[in-house]
Amino acid sequence: MGRNLAETVMGGLVLAVALVFLYFFINTAQVSAVEGYKVAATFAKIGGLQKGSDVRISGITIGSVDSTGLNSETYDAVVNLSIKPSIKLPKDTVAMIASEGMIGGKYVRLRPGSSKEFIKPGGAIGKTEDFKSLEDQVGEIIFLATSGKDEGDKPK
Repeated sequence: MGRNLAETVMGGLVLAVALVFLYFFINTAQVSAVEGYKVAATFAKIGGLQKGSDVRISGITIGSVDSTGLNSETYDAVVNLSIKPSIKLPKDTVAMIASEGMIGGKYVRLRPGSSKEFIKPGGAIGKTEDFKSLEDQVGEIIFLATSGKDEGDKPK
Protein backbone atom coordinates (compact mmCIF):
# COMPACT_ATOMS: atom_id res chain seq x y z
CA MET A 1 0.00 0.00 0.00
CA GLY A 2 2.82 2.43 0.88
CA ARG A 3 4.56 1.80 -2.44
CA ASN A 4 1.42 2.59 -4.46
CA LEU A 5 0.95 5.84 -2.52
CA ALA A 6 4.57 6.90 -3.19
CA GLU A 7 4.20 6.15 -6.90
CA THR A 8 0.96 8.14 -7.05
CA VAL A 9 2.53 11.13 -5.28
CA MET A 10 5.57 11.05 -7.61
CA GLY A 11 3.31 10.81 -10.66
CA GLY A 12 1.32 13.81 -9.45
CA LEU A 13 4.54 15.76 -8.84
CA VAL A 14 5.82 15.00 -12.35
CA LEU A 15 2.48 16.05 -13.82
CA ALA A 16 2.52 19.31 -11.82
CA VAL A 17 6.05 20.16 -13.05
CA ALA A 18 5.01 19.42 -16.65
CA LEU A 19 2.01 21.76 -16.28
CA VAL A 20 4.26 24.54 -14.92
CA PHE A 21 6.58 24.17 -17.94
CA LEU A 22 3.59 24.24 -20.29
CA TYR A 23 2.26 27.39 -18.60
CA PHE A 24 5.63 29.19 -19.03
CA PHE A 25 5.92 28.03 -22.64
CA ILE A 26 2.48 29.35 -23.58
CA ASN A 27 3.09 32.70 -21.87
CA THR A 28 6.62 33.33 -23.19
CA ALA A 29 6.60 31.79 -26.69
CA GLN A 30 5.38 33.90 -29.56
CA VAL A 31 3.30 31.21 -31.24
CA SER A 32 0.20 33.24 -32.00
CA ALA A 33 -0.50 34.92 -35.31
CA VAL A 34 -0.07 38.69 -35.42
CA GLU A 35 -3.32 40.56 -35.94
CA GLY A 36 -2.93 43.61 -38.13
CA TYR A 37 -3.39 44.95 -41.61
CA LYS A 38 -3.01 42.69 -44.64
CA VAL A 39 -0.35 42.98 -47.35
CA ALA A 40 0.47 40.59 -50.21
CA ALA A 41 3.82 39.68 -51.78
CA THR A 42 4.44 37.59 -54.92
CA PHE A 43 7.41 35.23 -55.30
CA ALA A 44 8.56 32.77 -57.98
CA LYS A 45 9.40 30.25 -55.23
CA ILE A 46 8.92 30.33 -51.47
CA GLY A 47 11.02 27.33 -50.39
CA GLY A 48 8.57 25.78 -47.93
CA LEU A 49 7.36 28.95 -46.22
CA GLN A 50 4.27 28.10 -44.17
CA LYS A 51 1.25 29.77 -42.66
CA GLY A 52 2.18 31.24 -39.28
CA SER A 53 5.82 31.92 -40.21
CA ASP A 54 7.30 35.18 -38.94
CA VAL A 55 7.59 38.43 -40.86
CA ARG A 56 10.66 40.33 -39.61
CA ILE A 57 12.46 43.61 -40.02
CA SER A 58 16.03 43.68 -38.65
CA GLY A 59 15.35 40.42 -36.82
CA ILE A 60 12.30 41.80 -34.99
CA THR A 61 8.99 40.02 -35.56
CA ILE A 62 6.47 42.54 -36.91
CA GLY A 63 3.92 40.18 -38.42
CA SER A 64 3.09 36.69 -39.59
CA VAL A 65 2.22 34.80 -42.75
CA ASP A 66 -1.57 34.50 -43.06
CA SER A 67 -1.65 32.22 -46.08
CA THR A 68 0.16 31.11 -49.19
CA GLY A 69 -1.43 30.43 -52.55
CA LEU A 70 -0.84 30.18 -56.25
CA ASN A 71 -1.73 32.84 -58.81
CA SER A 72 -3.66 30.86 -61.43
CA GLU A 73 -2.54 33.15 -64.29
CA THR A 74 1.18 33.60 -63.62
CA TYR A 75 1.75 30.49 -61.46
CA ASP A 76 3.67 32.60 -58.96
CA ALA A 77 3.35 32.06 -55.21
CA VAL A 78 1.27 34.72 -53.45
CA VAL A 79 2.05 35.19 -49.75
CA ASN A 80 -0.49 37.09 -47.65
CA LEU A 81 1.02 38.82 -44.62
CA SER A 82 -0.47 40.32 -41.49
CA ILE A 83 1.55 43.32 -40.24
CA LYS A 84 1.26 45.00 -36.83
CA PRO A 85 -0.85 48.17 -37.12
CA SER A 86 1.93 50.25 -35.53
CA ILE A 87 4.35 49.42 -38.39
CA LYS A 88 3.98 51.40 -41.61
CA LEU A 89 5.81 49.90 -44.60
CA PRO A 90 7.26 52.30 -47.21
CA LYS A 91 6.13 51.65 -50.80
CA ASP A 92 9.66 50.65 -51.84
CA THR A 93 9.97 47.90 -49.21
CA VAL A 94 11.62 44.70 -50.46
CA ALA A 95 10.37 41.27 -49.26
CA MET A 96 12.53 38.17 -49.32
CA ILE A 97 12.29 34.62 -48.01
CA ALA A 98 15.04 33.84 -45.52
CA SER A 99 16.03 30.80 -43.49
CA GLU A 100 16.88 30.59 -39.80
CA GLY A 101 19.78 28.28 -40.62
CA MET A 102 20.47 25.02 -42.40
CA ILE A 103 17.65 23.19 -40.65
CA GLY A 104 15.68 26.18 -39.36
CA GLY A 105 12.32 27.37 -40.54
CA LYS A 106 11.66 29.97 -43.20
CA TYR A 107 10.43 33.51 -42.59
CA VAL A 108 9.72 36.65 -44.59
CA ARG A 109 12.39 39.32 -44.18
CA LEU A 110 11.42 42.86 -45.07
CA ARG A 111 13.91 45.56 -46.01
CA PRO A 112 12.10 48.90 -45.72
CA GLY A 113 12.85 51.52 -48.33
CA SER A 114 13.06 55.28 -47.95
CA SER A 115 9.81 56.28 -49.65
CA LYS A 116 7.60 58.78 -47.84
CA GLU A 117 4.52 56.95 -49.14
CA PHE A 118 3.31 53.82 -47.36
CA ILE A 119 1.68 50.57 -48.49
CA LYS A 120 -2.03 50.76 -47.75
CA PRO A 121 -3.90 47.91 -46.00
CA GLY A 122 -4.81 45.35 -48.63
CA GLY A 123 -1.94 46.53 -50.84
CA ALA A 124 1.04 44.63 -52.18
CA ILE A 125 4.79 44.74 -51.79
CA GLY A 126 6.11 45.56 -55.27
CA LYS A 127 9.67 44.19 -55.09
CA THR A 128 10.49 40.69 -53.89
CA GLU A 129 13.51 38.40 -53.93
CA ASP A 130 12.92 34.68 -54.33
CA PHE A 131 14.13 32.04 -51.90
CA LYS A 132 17.57 30.65 -52.67
CA SER A 133 18.06 27.10 -51.50
CA LEU A 134 21.40 25.73 -50.35
CA GLU A 135 21.72 23.96 -53.71
CA ASP A 136 21.19 27.26 -55.56
CA GLN A 137 23.86 28.97 -53.46
CA VAL A 138 26.39 26.16 -53.92
CA GLY A 139 25.74 26.23 -57.68
CA GLU A 140 26.42 29.98 -57.78
CA ILE A 141 29.67 29.53 -55.86
CA ILE A 142 30.83 26.77 -58.22
CA PHE A 143 29.90 28.89 -61.24
CA LEU A 144 31.81 31.89 -59.88
CA ALA A 145 34.83 29.73 -59.05
CA THR A 146 34.97 28.15 -62.51
CA SER A 147 33.95 31.10 -64.68
CA GLY A 148 36.61 33.03 -66.52
CA LYS A 149 38.90 30.03 -66.91
CA ASP A 150 39.55 28.86 -70.43
CA GLU A 151 41.99 26.41 -71.90
CA GLY A 152 44.79 29.02 -72.04
CA ASP A 153 44.68 29.51 -68.25
CA LYS A 154 45.68 25.93 -67.38
CA PRO A 155 49.29 25.43 -66.22
CA LYS A 156 51.50 23.47 -68.60
